[in-house]
Amino acid sequence: MHIVLDGTRLTLEQLQAACEGRAQVEIAPGARERLREARRLVDRIAESGVPTYGINTGFGTLAEVSIPKNELRRLQRNLILSHAAGTGRPMSQREVRALIVLRANVLSRGLSGVREEVLDLLLELYRRSVLPVVPEKGSVGASGDLAPLAHLALVLIGEGEAFAGPGGARMSGAAALSGAGLSPLVLEAKEGLALVNGTQAMQAVGGLALVEAELIAEAADVAAAMTIEALMGSHKPFLPAIHRVRGHRGQSEVAAHLRKLLANSEINASHQGHSCEKVQDPYSLRCAPQVHGAVRDSLRFVRETLSIELNAATDNPLVFARGHGHDDLPEELIVSGGNFHGQPISQALDFLAIALTQLQTISERRVEQLVNPALSGLHAFLTQNSGLNSGFMIAQVTSAALASESKIYAHPACVDTIPSSAGREDHVSMGMAAALKARTVVENARTVVAIELLVAAQALDARAPLQAGEGVCAAHAALRKHVPHMDEDRELHKDISAVSAALDEIVAATRG
Repeated sequence: MHIVLDGTRLTLEQLQAACEGRAQVEIAPGARERLREARRLVDRIAESGVPTYGINTGFGTLAEVSIPKNELRRLQRNLILSHAAGTGRPMSQREVRALIVLRANVLSRGLSGVREEVLDLLLELYRRSVLPVVPEKGSVGASGDLAPLAHLALVLIGEGEAFAGPGGARMSGAAALSGAGLSPLVLEAKEGLALVNGTQAMQAVGGLALVEAELIAEAADVAAAMTIEALMGSHKPFLPAIHRVRGHRGQSEVAAHLRKLLANSEINASHQGHSCEKVQDPYSLRCAPQVHGAVRDSLRFVRETLSIELNAATDNPLVFARGHGHDDLPEELIVSGGNFHGQPISQALDFLAIALTQLQTISERRVEQLVNPALSGLHAFLTQNSGLNSGFMIAQVTSAALASESKIYAHPACVDTIPSSAGREDHVSMGMAAALKARTVVENARTVVAIELLVAAQALDARAPLQAGEGVCAAHAALRKHVPHMDEDRELHKDISAVSAALDEIVAATRG
């Protein structure tokens, strides 16, 4: 994939490709002209000596302290060094690639006042696989993700650490640059602040989690359809009229998806009419469109929010040079605002965690329906020789454990705030905390849905020779390429991992 950055057109799909190293990334020519014009304005103000935040003053509550011209480079370097106070595990290399591209995109809008050299070196890190070590923790989400972004910037000035070279070894930032044939930057006025102000760390983690969540939501429909067939559930709750009269888009989409997956089912035909003793199926089966649909609607909102933020100018202060769509301003200026505040992202990622937790809780209940003989009418824990074999007993326990953990992480981070910077930064978003929570919930959800697929496949085997719906059969066949039917107890964690790894393939098999 070829990505041309200009600060206005980056998509989540492009970010996904970039995080996997599958993209060529460059700066649009028009963006370079905006960079040069904004930089000329910054240089004029720096030369004039007029006190301007981010150029020749201190930061935060030290904004009233003027810095002499001969100390401006040192000011920017000190900012990066002092703000690199992160802790915890490093962000994954996929997330750091996304972080680099996101940061390059926002700088390419020409509203941050950096030189082209800054942007060029940032993209060279991506191209040459020099990936800064960026600790996950230390951001309160305003003024943006200061600590993570400072760790990213450290490598640009030849400090910090990076994964680079053969095998992605961890080494000093200076060694990583040298090994890649790159030279460190000497930051000029405003550039240090431009590198650390923004919401790109929470976006990198949250954006990749969202793309994963969208796949899991589709996989959850497939798992639900497999369970419905394995339990000989009714297809009538998915009739279009039921969902049309309620009106929620996601609900109707899921019902239509289930109808497609269940189409032409021999199992369903076998228990129609007087041969079926069930009056109503449990909620976890017949309310799948209502629950899964609400998840889809939430993910749609999260995607809209993150897609806007991908191309948002989140620096402070912002540099408005003449032209380039700023005609509503009386003059060119550098002005402080609050676009670095992560509240829109924090709230959206909390919704993501809540939505994916709901997918887990209903999926776990369907697994219980499958393994409980009093509910399924099948062998206890889906094993022929129960007692000697425990079958899928603990698969349900693992599903319950993950769903319970996710409920804890579903508590919102965005409602919390702890003032910082001596009261100047008195309301913050906790956006990075929301992103990290959402990522964990999404990881749990993938495993929980994989467990349902695995258990439902075992239960479907018991319905042979009757065939399930066409989509369900396709999913079952794709799963069985990776995990065979279980006749005797074996290490279930291997099966769960195999299904989780094959989730994309299983879902793709149902799309034909």
